[in-house]
Amino acid sequence: MKAGLLYGPVHEDLALVEETLDSLKQVDFAPLAEMMDLALSGSGKRLRPALALLSATFGDYNLELVVPLAASIELLHTATLVHDDVIDNAATRRGRPTANSLFRNSTTVMLGDYMFAHAAELVARTANIRVIRLFAHTLMVMAKGEIGQDMTAYDSRQTVRDYLFRINGKTASLFATAAEGGAIVAGEPEEWIQALHGYGYNLGTAFQIVDDILDFTGDEREMGKPVGSDLMQGTLTLPSLLLMERYPKSNPVTKFFAGRRKQEYLDQVVAMVRESDILEESYGMARDFCRRAVEAIELLPDTEARGTLTDLTEYVLDRHS
Repeated sequence: MKAGLLYGPVHEDLALVEETLDSLKQVDFAPLAEMMDLALSGSGKRLRPALALLSATFGDYNLELVVPLAASIELLHTATLVHDDVIDNAATRRGRPTANSLFRNSTTVMLGDYMFAHAAELVARTANIRVIRLFAHTLMVMAKGEIGQDMTAYDSRQTVRDYLFRINGKTASLFATAAEGGAIVAGEPEEWIQALHGYGYNLGTAFQIVDDILDFTGDEREMGKPVGSDLMQGTLTLPSLLLMERYPKSNPVTKFFAGRRKQEYLDQVVAMVRESDILEESYGMARDFCRRAVEAIELLPDTEARGTLTDLTEYVLDRHS
C-alpha cells in the first residue's frame, strides 16, 4: 500500500520528515556522509514517524515541533538497526548491504552512536522536557531489551512471558513513544496521551509478532534475510516458543540450541511450525494486541486520523515484509 493511502491526513507532512533526514546526510566529512546515506536510504514505510504525526493531529498540530520529533524517532530506530547488524554480523538488510559489511565494525558502531546523538539533538528541538525525558527513557528501555536478547541467545529456557517482555523493550516501546510523544508536543489532554501510548504499545507488540511470524513464512527476497534467521542468531520468537510448549521433552529447537546447530534441526523447526496451527495461534495473539490498540483510542475524537490509526492495525496484520 502506498504511504499516501496508508497515512491519510499526514502523508504530505511525511515529506518534511524525509527532508529532515536527508539533511543529516550533508556532512563535511565524505566517509561519514557516505555511511549516513547508506544507513538512511532504502528504509521502510516510515511507520514510526507517521504515528508521531497522526497522534499530534488531535491537538495543536505544529509542524515545527512534531516534524523534528518524528525524525528523531526514525533516526533512533535506524541507529538501533545499525548496531543490530554489527551484533548479528549481518551482510544485508532488506536486500541492501549493511554498513558493517562495507566498513569496519568499530567504525559502524561509531556511526550508530553518531545517529543516536543526532536523534537526541532533533528531539531537543521540541524544547519539551517531558518529551526529551521520554526519549531518554525509551533509549534505555530499548538498550535493556537488546542486552536481554543478547544475554539469552541460544537459551531454550525462555517462556512466552519472557518473549513479550523482551519485545516490549525492543520494539513496542518505540511505537508507544512515537504515539505518546506526538500527543505531548501537541498539548493534548493527559487521558488522550495515555490512550495513544496504549495504542502504540499494542500496535508495536503486534508488529513484532507478525515480524517474527514472517521469519518463518516470508519470501527471502522480500524480507532480505533467510527464513529462520532469528533462530540462526539464537533468538527465540513466538512460533518457536509455542512449538517448544507443545513438545517440551523433545523438539528440534532445543537440539539446535544445544551446541549442535545443524541445518537439519533448523529445517525441522521451520517445517513443524508451518505444518501446524502455530502460525494461526501466533496471528491470533497479534490480532488481540491490534484489538487492544483500537480499543485504546476509542475515546479520541472520531477524525480521519483516528480512522487511519485503526486502519494501520489491519496493515500490520496483513503485511508481507
